[in-house]
Amino acid sequence: MSRTPRSTSARFGATRSGRTQKDFELTTFNDFGLAEPILRALTEEKYVTPTPIQEQTIPLLLAKRDVIGIAQTGTGKTAAFALPILNALSVNRPRPQPKTCRVLVLSPTRELSGQILDSFRAYGRHLRIQTTLAIGGVNMGPQVRALAHGVDVLVATPGRLLDLLQSHALRLSDVEMFVLDEADRMLDMGFIRDIRKIVAKLPKERQTLLFSATMPQDIAELARHMLKDPAKVSVTPQSTTVERIAQQIIHVDRAHKPQMLTDILRKETVDRVLVFTRTKHGADKVVRGLNKDGISAEAIHGNKSQNQRERVLKDFRSGRIRTLVATDIAARGIDVEGISHVVNFDLPNIPESYVHRIGRTARAGADGIAISLCSHDELPFLRDIEKLIRMAIPASGQSTRQPARPAQPNNGRGGEQRNGQSRNEHARGGNRHERGGGGGQRNGGPKRGNERGEHQAQERAPDRGGARHPAPASNQGPRPVASTQPIGDFSKVTFMQPR
Repeated sequence: MSRTPRSTSARFGATRSGRTQKDFELTTFNDFGLAEPILRALTEEKYVTPTPIQEQTIPLLLAKRDVIGIAQTGTGKTAAFALPILNALSVNRPRPQPKTCRVLVLSPTRELSGQILDSFRAYGRHLRIQTTLAIGGVNMGPQVRALAHGVDVLVATPGRLLDLLQSHALRLSDVEMFVLDEADRMLDMGFIRDIRKIVAKLPKERQTLLFSATMPQDIAELARHMLKDPAKVSVTPQSTTVERIAQQIIHVDRAHKPQMLTDILRKETVDRVLVFTRTKHGADKVVRGLNKDGISAEAIHGNKSQNQRERVLKDFRSGRIRTLVATDIAARGIDVEGISHVVNFDLPNIPESYVHRIGRTARAGADGIAISLCSHDELPFLRDIEKLIRMAIPASGQSTRQPARPAQPNNGRGGEQRNGQSRNEHARGGNRHERGGGGGQRNGGPKRGNERGEHQAQERAPDRGGARHPAPASNQGPRPVASTQPIGDFSKVTFMQPR
């Protein structure tokens, strides 16, 4: 695994043993003192040097510390918690009791959960570790049977985990280590209540790990109740754009977006492209338009069955299809190598989602291109994104953009007024989040559905006004990613038409 630039080094204080950051300057995985079967698996996976999140987190977890990790996807955080967990399981080998698990990993989406489980199985292939997956969208019967004799590691989504608890197929009384991954995504998807219910059922004596790309107030409050004297590790400043991504905005009328997308895909040299829409219906509509124009594409979103989603992802990874159209369900957790382009067909109305979307490209040291189509009604969303990443994204026809007053700091309280209209009113405009799809009412409804409304929650992230965590841009890649022109007021933007 290649090393991330040292400029993103972690920051934390001394451990209980008195050691400081300098003591953890490691060069290979052999320096961690991991069990030989794990090191053998890492060699087979061709992992040599740890990334910063691994280099700084693994020693803390081996020392039994609780940890808060601030890290975006693509930084190697799954290995950062999976390796020390597997090491602990290899040293202490009691047989799991029926209907229990020793390690519980909670993640927001089915795809991410599956990838986490694959990582545990890959790194622990030479250990006799029992693992299983508990996600919605599939029959619960096999999951109940897998848990009947107990497992070492359970990776689950919140809704399905609560279903298993309610049906008495699982007890959490024996959990020794608890991992909450993508905590801010859990917040966006409305899972915080479920998480609190789950945490209340965990033993008080446990090791807890919380990973999040950002640290909004609700997550910080949750961490205070969940963790004991946690060490804090932060790699990649919060809400900054990923390095080595060339970003571009194309101002285009909404009616011309489909043809503009077709023109882009025909003009660009595309290995794999991930196209983002805000709604499930919009994703299907884009796919129909691309197929009509002779461009093979598939969609993935919450209305697709688990089998459909797995088939489409398999075809995308293998290169059988090169264009995948997705909602924000894919913004985190889908780790596909070789995505050369990300296209935002719709700009997200949550600024942080832009960072997570474009982070699907430029992985493992490669370069990437992120192109966003911005219609007139999305200009407020673009303004929020540029405030968050503290840069003006280069735009086609940029010479028509007029400089304006510098961006005013946002206190994160929301309700920012723009000509008498609040941010939430913008979010309720033409492209509102869809609420359809599998799963019933989340609270008190007669039926919860396969994932307690996961289909709904994954694409209805509430629009919280303002940028929560503005941070200086840290784009040091070889491509030009920032404009020298200040953030403008978009009052005289020229909207392009497809050729």
